[in-house]
Amino acid sequence: MLENVQNLRDQIESISLTNKEEAEQFRLQFLSKKGAIQELFKEFRNVPTEQKKAFGAALNELKQLAEGKHKEALEDLESVAATGVNGDITRPGIPAELGAIHPINAIKDEIVEIFKRIGFNVSVGPEVEDDWHNFTALNFPEEHPARDMQDTFFVQRNPDWALRTHTSSVQVRAMESNTPPIRTISPGRVFRNEAISARSHCIFHQIEGLYIDKNVSFADLKQVLMYFAEEFFGNAKIRMRPSYFPFTEPSAEVDVWWGLETEIDHKITKGTGWLEVMGCGMVDPNVLKASGIDPEVYSGYAFGMGIERIAMNRYQIPDIRLFTENDKRFLGQFKSGI
Repeated sequence: MLENVQNLRDQIESISLTNKEEAEQFRLQFLSKKGAIQELFKEFRNVPTEQKKAFGAALNELKQLAEGKHKEALEDLESVAATGVNGDITRPGIPAELGAIHPINAIKDEIVEIFKRIGFNVSVGPEVEDDWHNFTALNFPEEHPARDMQDTFFVQRNPDWALRTHTSSVQVRAMESNTPPIRTISPGRVFRNEAISARSHCIFHQIEGLYIDKNVSFADLKQVLMYFAEEFFGNAKIRMRPSYFPFTEPSAEVDVWWGLETEIDHKITKGTGWLEVMGCGMVDPNVLKASGIDPEVYSGYAFGMGIERIAMNRYQIPDIRLFTENDKRFLGQFKSGI
């Protein structure tokens, strides 16, 4: 009799249940009232007394084996029906689609890494800013047009708060909470009340740098920007054109030599070979005073650039709106090779 139990056990263990029909057939064959296991229970009375204990234990184990296998098969089949994923861990997995680093993040990370190599740390701040950090501490006069609703998204019912228009506000916070020397870069998202088109957007990204210490000069600023141009563009040839920003004096626009080798080069640089990449200048003494830093002791420089502009030029992207549309066909082009 024990041999019959073992034979049935071997048979149960060899069966594979891959669908509900097979599971039901298994139940009828082994677990129903007329199934093979129940028939063995009926034979229990014919087993010699000295074998009843061993036979009963073997029979109970056989029943538990069959019930467990049937239950597990049903659970796996239900899991597959609910999720589409086979519960059998031995089956080949479904290949996961590789994601891609967004071009904005790729450019931002590269710039951050370049400046980290020369001692700059990273500062972050809130995207909703008060008037002091966004305008007043940066030497914006009361009548400056940037304060007008035409340029700034103010918080409804509270004109003293707005979506930050530049990451310079983070630099103010860095100067308020640290004592010189201060060497930091501030990447982040900014907001301007501008019409959305192929070349402009109301939401974009900036990365700004700040260095405050004793005896900092314009020559130090130029040397750092030449280093950045060499590391990022592979070309240290830059030019600086006089400009105006409320928070720096003197101020300059920085161009890097892009070249005129292709038709695209002519289009990007408007036939000059020079590409405008950022604004910069020496931190205005009024900005230092507003942040509690003595301009008689310390001086510093600041610079800032738009990440979208650089990304569009590097990757030849014709429309700034592509960065925010989340089109997988566009983003998939920036996958890293494996």
